[in-house]
Amino acid sequence: MRWLMGLVVLLLLARPVGAAEQELELSIDGRTTLATLRTPTTMGPDTPLVVMTHGTLAHKDMEVIQGIAKALEQRGIASLAHTLSLGLDRRKGMYDCATRHDYVAGDAVAEIGAWVSKAKGMSRLVVAFGHSRGGNQVARYLAAGEASPVAGAVLLAPVTAKAEADLRASYAQTYGKPLEPLLEKAAKAVAAGRGGEWMDAPGFIYCRNAVVTARAFASFYAADAAQDTAALVARMKLPVLVLAATKDTVVPDVVASFAPVADSSGGRVQLDKIEDADHFFRDLFAEDVADRIADFIKQTR
Repeated sequence: MRWLMGLVVLLLLARPVGAAEQELELSIDGRTTLATLRTPTTMGPDTPLVVMTHGTLAHKDMEVIQGIAKALEQRGIASLAHTLSLGLDRRKGMYDCATRHDYVAGDAVAEIGAWVSKAKGMSRLVVAFGHSRGGNQVARYLAAGEASPVAGAVLLAPVTAKAEADLRASYAQTYGKPLEPLLEKAAKAVAAGRGGEWMDAPGFIYCRNAVVTARAFASFYAADAAQDTAALVARMKLPVLVLAATKDTVVPDVVASFAPVADSSGGRVQLDKIEDADHFFRDLFAEDVADRIADFIKQTR
């Protein structure tokens, strides 16, 4: 019994006294989206707040998001991690591949913007954060506006133009059928105003035997300049921190993609590597990421 009491004490001590965790809801385009607000012991208007966007088909409670958010909290930084709706109401957890897919890459822009607006009501210093494809979607959101709504952006292992091209090139090998006829069918439907038409696809992103709308299929597989995250970052004026994992096999070319932008930015774009981390920055690598973000925030104040 004594060991159990000791465990309870350790669990209580693991979270700073006064730190808080709160579930929030926001209605966006008729759908309820969810987020977790984590605040440090002292939270006020001058406490930095990081709005966190997850990667492909993922969610706010995945390990990489939670791990970094908790590490930021220990450094006196608040976070607001949200789950993209992907066309669903009150979506939780990983997207179920058995569910029909009807969403486009650009949908995230409005949702990120709504959560940033919510965050700006809590803190004077808001930073946008995106992991993997979330990094690209954050870049799309920031590149779309003239005036920066945030103090800076952190892109963690962001998807690159080459990663998107490789996804298209490997479609036939992955799913057993060529991409081109499917993409042509989807593009024709979209052009004819039938973007909501359903298609049976041998695969869609990570899902096999998917039922997907033409607009969704075209959005993710048609070549699009907005898929080039580095080019979007080059157009921005705000400070950007890009973090690459040296053992990333999902997006292995982050350094090669962003180095020219960082080199020509005059210090506005910082490119840093997390040695030995993979795409998901587990365990102590989350602490390394949080350290880099904390240093970046100090520079933006």
